[in-house]
Amino acid sequence: MIAIIDYNAGNITSVKNALDRLGYESILTNRHEEIMSAENVIFPGVGNAISAIKHLKNKGLDKTIKSLVQPTLGICLGLQLMCQHTEEGDVECLGIFDTDVKIFPPSDIVPHMGWNNISDLSTPLFHGINENDSYYFIHSYYAGVCEYTIAKCNYITPFSAALRRDNFYATQFHPEKSGEAGDKILKNFLEL
Repeated sequence: MIAIIDYNAGNITSVKNALDRLGYESILTNRHEEIMSAENVIFPGVGNAISAIKHLKNKGLDKTIKSLVQPTLGICLGLQLMCQHTEEGDVECLGIFDTDVKIFPPSDIVPHMGWNNISDLSTPLFHGINENDSYYFIHSYYAGVCEYTIAKCNYITPFSAALRRDNFYATQFHPEKSGEAGDKILKNFLEL
């Protein structure tokens, strides 16, 4: 069973729909026991970091997520909340990745919204992935390139398109909205 963490953030059901389409059984849940017993955990989200981290802490999900030992994938806001700190509301996050999330420099092209390529791919998450494939992004904040970076993207500045530390993986882009290439990444994650 795949647990998709339900924590009052947007885009949760699109991840479930993508998994259903790919033939994987999953549940939306905020129950500690279901999350801990899942084979794989997905921590997606779109929304505001302040309200999201507050909701996680109120439900005790912050501690649950940090204690996971099975393969866990953060998506978009999920990636950002797995970092140390975000400039969005000056919020301390989960600290799984020891890097900070920053806002893109002021520009008339923020948020980063639409299709973009990723490069410098590593780890089994990107097995069989072509660096020319495009992925769907929508974000105004980013994690810089750091020791946990397993894929990069360049938009105004280079940033981490994906991160990994131990059993924790995260993508800034939305694999569930990225067509066949995104489906391949989801399959790769679920087969770890």
